[in-house]
Amino acid sequence: MPYTPPVPLLGFVAPSGTGKTTLLTRLIPALNARGVRCAAIKHSHHDFDIDIPGKDSHRLRAAGARQVLLASPHRVFSVEEGDGRTEPRLHDLVGRLDLSAVDLILVEGFRQERLPKIEVHRPERGTALLCQEDDDIVALACDADPGQRLAIPLLPMNEPDAIADFIVGWMRAAAAVAGGADP
Repeated sequence: MPYTPPVPLLGFVAPSGTGKTTLLTRLIPALNARGVRCAAIKHSHHDFDIDIPGKDSHRLRAAGARQVLLASPHRVFSVEEGDGRTEPRLHDLVGRLDLSAVDLILVEGFRQERLPKIEVHRPERGTALLCQEDDDIVALACDADPGQRLAIPLLPMNEPDAIADFIVGWMRAAAAVAGGADP
């Protein structure tokens, strides 16, 4: 059964290197311009370090703190150590967000999760369409004709305003079905 959070989740899925992050960095300002307050959760298969060696937060983590929270009037930064094996669960990550401050959570990756998704596709890469196997995909953002008819909307990947319009309409339809208000 799909996880149903109090704020809509919309995933963006594609093989690595297809342009999910690039699309999201262009899409978020377009959604903000439409009054949609966005949060983003990104999955990575790789180890990463966003802390800067030598800075206090990094030194605290290197000393063995399992969680470090750095806060200023400009932003809050949180790092939590994992065990290197266990994948974080999406609904646990959603629970860490201030849901009162957002209207939509954009999720990059987490392909196997049961949530509405937009597939990002570049036909020249020669990869199979995920939407043929995943019924949770609600639209295909593509930079060229995918070469086949699909039962889901085709969105122009290089036109973030068109994708933002689709998402706002999708949010309104979902809110109407749930008996909620417009975003």
